[in-house]
Amino acid sequence: MNVVVFGATGYIGGRLVPELLRAGHRVRILARQPDKLTGVSWRGDVEVVAGDVTDPASIAAAVRDSQVLYYLVHSLNRRDFVDVDRMAATVVGHAAAAADVERIVYLGGLVPDTRPLSPHLASRHEVGEILRASGAPTAELRAAVILGSGSASFEMLRYLSERLPAMVTPRWVRNLIQPIAVRDVLHYLVRAPLLPREVNRTFDIGGPDVLTYLEMMRKYAVIAELPRRVILPVPVLTPWLSAQWVNLVTPVPRSIAVPLMESLIHEVVCTEHDIAAYITDPEGGLTHYERAVELAHARIRNLDVPTRWSDAGRLPPPSDPLPTDPEWTGGSLYQDIRERRTAADPTAVWQVIESIGGDHGWYSFPPAWSVRGWVDKVTGGVGLRRGRRDPHRLRVGEALDWWRVEFIDRPKVLRLRAEMRLPGNAWLELSVEPEPGGGARYRQRALFEPHGLAGHAYWAAISPFHDIVFSGMARNITGAAEHDQAADDPAADHV
Repeated sequence: MNVVVFGATGYIGGRLVPELLRAGHRVRILARQPDKLTGVSWRGDVEVVAGDVTDPASIAAAVRDSQVLYYLVHSLNRRDFVDVDRMAATVVGHAAAAADVERIVYLGGLVPDTRPLSPHLASRHEVGEILRASGAPTAELRAAVILGSGSASFEMLRYLSERLPAMVTPRWVRNLIQPIAVRDVLHYLVRAPLLPREVNRTFDIGGPDVLTYLEMMRKYAVIAELPRRVILPVPVLTPWLSAQWVNLVTPVPRSIAVPLMESLIHEVVCTEHDIAAYITDPEGGLTHYERAVELAHARIRNLDVPTRWSDAGRLPPPSDPLPTDPEWTGGSLYQDIRERRTAADPTAVWQVIESIGGDHGWYSFPPAWSVRGWVDKVTGGVGLRRGRRDPHRLRVGEALDWWRVEFIDRPKVLRLRAEMRLPGNAWLELSVEPEPGGGARYRQRALFEPHGLAGHAYWAAISPFHDIVFSGMARNITGAAEHDQAADDPAADHV
């Protein structure tokens, strides 16, 4: 089928496009800022039309010859999002009907029975009504909280659970919510074009669990291995005040936090599962809340990130962050990155990298490493005394001082996972690549996934020392490689 996607640079759109390509569809996308797609793995497999959903000319060009239109646009980060979304839905609906589009697929929000609706939910509901009245058959899939790294609702839940060991919350934290995993949302979206053409209606989609927001936060804390969250609901906090608090303690922008918080005053639970009459549930059943959170959390826990400058080319699962996601999504992963060009060849640099630790030390400010090792030892950790098995060669799984060798791509990448006592998980990654004009580029990444509020405080406390420790480490490792290479070269000038 010829498919056009509006909102491909958004959270759901960026995950839907590769699924549509995998299903064999020809995909065109409308993007207001096509540059946002730079670096996306599927960029070369789609047709891109530059334009805006409020511009009839660009919409007409985008829907031309299309059989299916996915409408995944929502202007939540604008003050006038209600008016903008109404105008956009009207323009798109008219263009779809004029082009005889066979199916519009719109992802909206669950609409509760209680009234009045929040501006956010009322707008989502209005957009669906406009599209269904356009004359083009429309399937509106309605979902509550979507569970996946990058989803604004999930990121708000993640940051609140991780950063606040104790919270005073509004009474709406006891309202019922039926969340759904992003993989299950995509399952329905990809198959929606197969609906009969006469179907022009809404469908509620949700996961198998109905939980309160309070239960969702506490279950997240268990999965993230955080202490039990202390949550005290009180009746005086309004959604608006709650949103200001969310904006203060999380990176979620106020423009997004306010409408999302206002929507939480409603209970959002599916009232039907009619979609099952047309689209079977995913193989193995819908994803339970705990499993969906595990998938969204696993990427950082397992450090499933590219280990070199170039992407490995794999298609990430939908629960992973994408390059098109906002910077504030994906969870907290602090990084200290140092790069240094050296005249030494990559082999010489790698020899120093693989010989690090033990008797060779860590090439920077030995007193600081010794003190940190001593502190770790007296607090019950492993300290620095384990050394290493072989002075020049490492193998995956072995101990290296207070580290464990987690990954080796010889002679390019060495990644170590910290086993010292920390309020979080830490890695040190050392890598080298050849430079086009000769020599090599050394790259060093220290990564830290904070574990609760103590983890954030720990990173803030040690950050002032990074320039001393990590810059010196990069300088001394490349210097040692240059020295060793010169010493091994009988023709070298040692003056």
